[in-house]
Amino acid sequence: MSTSAPADRPRILLCNDDGIHAPGIQSLASALDGLGELCVVAPTTEQSAVGHAVTVRDPVRAHKEKFEVPSGPIPAWGVTGTPADSVKLACHELLDAPPDLVVSGINQGPNTAVNVLYSGTVSAATEASILGLDALAVSLCDWSEPQFEMAGRWARRLVERTLDRGLPRGVLLNVNVPALPADEIEGAALTRQARSRWEEGFEERTDPADRPYYWLAGTFVDLDDGQETDLSAIERGYVSVTPIQHDMTAHDAFDSFQDWDWDESVVEDESGWE
Repeated sequence: MSTSAPADRPRILLCNDDGIHAPGIQSLASALDGLGELCVVAPTTEQSAVGHAVTVRDPVRAHKEKFEVPSGPIPAWGVTGTPADSVKLACHELLDAPPDLVVSGINQGPNTAVNVLYSGTVSAATEASILGLDALAVSLCDWSEPQFEMAGRWARRLVERTLDRGLPRGVLLNVNVPALPADEIEGAALTRQARSRWEEGFEERTDPADRPYYWLAGTFVDLDDGQETDLSAIERGYVSVTPIQHDMTAHDAFDSFQDWDWDESVVEDESGWE
């Protein structure tokens, strides 16, 4: 990527959590071909559900990879770290200049509701937002036989709009595309993150050495009946577009704490702290 891309040739960094060889990121790169100077920096291995983890006690390595789009080869690096590591390393070391936009995906499987917190795909885009860059995370809501072409088309449309309009500072877009044919997608809907949780448990198993180990299992529970949520949009055949942010302050909860006495001092007596 050059240090002075023309205004009509924005620098676009692609990342994911499924790994640099995953079909989703290849489909994303092909779909965005021609929109600007593309570059790929992504984990060398699958990093699903690592959240916003960063590597601090081990070295992070990067090596060049072959990566082609319809117009030809583009710069690409595989990173021995997390999605957040990949974005950090790309912006601080690997690229000649910061990207104008970061697009993470296309993830295999949805990143809606509480899953946003666990998602490495979303975290790559969140890291870009923390660095002051516009960013999108794109996921296809299909685990079994993903067909990424339609998600790629929607990614291109939303990238074009983002490049044209820009995003509010500190805000990124979390995009989820239903696994439907083109003529069955109703359009795009601006949504909020649904309230949900996982009812989880661990299955205990035994390895060949007769040592126990545990396998996480769980059932997803939708706690939200709102029509404006990401889950509802997907169910109704819409592409869900959710503006999210890394500021996790519960601003709406401030009034609930107004009657707490924040000025009361802590006094130690013989029995301990009061």
